Amino acid sequence: MRAVLSKTPGGPETLVVEDVLDPTPKAGEVIIEVKAVGINYPDTLIIEDKYQFRPERPFSPGAEVAGVVEAVGEGVKGVRKGDRVIAVPGWGGLVERLAVRAETVIPIPDVMSFEEAAALIMTHGTSYYALKDRAQLKAGETLLVLGAAGGVGAAAVELGKAMGAKVVAAASTNDKVEFALELGADNGLIYPSGPMDKAAQKELSGEFKLATGRDGADVVYDAVGGDYADPALRAMDWNGRYLVVGFPAGIPSLPLNLTLLKSVSVIGVFWGAAVMRDPKAHAANMAELMQMYADGKIRPRVSKTFPLEKAGEAIKALGDRQALGKIVVTVES
Repeated sequence: MRAVLSKTPGGPETLVVEDVLDPTPKAGEVIIEVKAVGINYPDTLIIEDKYQFRPERPFSPGAEVAGVVEAVGEGVKGVRKGDRVIAVPGWGGLVERLAVRAETVIPIPDVMSFEEAAALIMTHGTSYYALKDRAQLKAGETLLVLGAAGGVGAAAVELGKAMGAKVVAAASTNDKVEFALELGADNGLIYPSGPMDKAAQKELSGEFKLATGRDGADVVYDAVGGDYADPALRAMDWNGRYLVVGFPAGIPSLPLNLTLLKSVSVIGVFWGAAVMRDPKAHAANMAELMQMYADGKIRPRVSKTFPLEKAGEAIKALGDRQALGKIVVTVES
């Protein structure tokens, strides 16, 4: 079978496509014939050895897959050949066939395309865990989303609306803000690209405050980091919750005196670790997300698709922050 492999640390240009042996299912495993692979920000990091996990090389990136169960191993119950499923292996997904533990696969409805399925778990799973479990977002509260047109940001916009919040979408271009407004955001603003000095940060904080209302944001969903963190923190309301989700613009240093003055909680969001630590809570969240999909409250947005041979281009496009919503690699066996 074909596999996209990382053989040496580096950017997307270091990835190669090679033929490797097909996997066979061990006890408790199933083989998925992969149809689509969601591309996520961790894919840009893991191939450069900058992610929390560093798999032994050669390995394939690709953290979430959708496909059809092709074979089942000894002792597998509840999963059958021919089932349409999704799974989150963490890496290894940019292949034609993938072995995963049977208990980790999640069935998908017939009405959900493989592309949509591959775009659902990591973005909406991360954002739902962040908003529901970490921030405990309530109906009527104000949610400010930074990076609102990216994968997790777009999911946060959709989910925030589904949970009854007022959602303010912030992004770097007019097209991105318009995209977030189409997803249901109540208001939007364009923030500057690149580094900001203190004066520019102060001005942006005022814009955040103006967009979120007199009292400021109850919850900030920060999937950007960098110079945008300080202005967002300053625009928060009393007892606000600041969600630390990602740092494509750099790891920020927050003025902790503001957390005291505003009684703000700064909350880390490490969805992958949470899934491993509490699989029952993860399963419950996935069931709720599937119900939201069935009810039409959420719909993963796939902006671009790439074939397996161009998976490196897909990862580069995401790393260059070109995506509106999700980028997906499709696999033709």
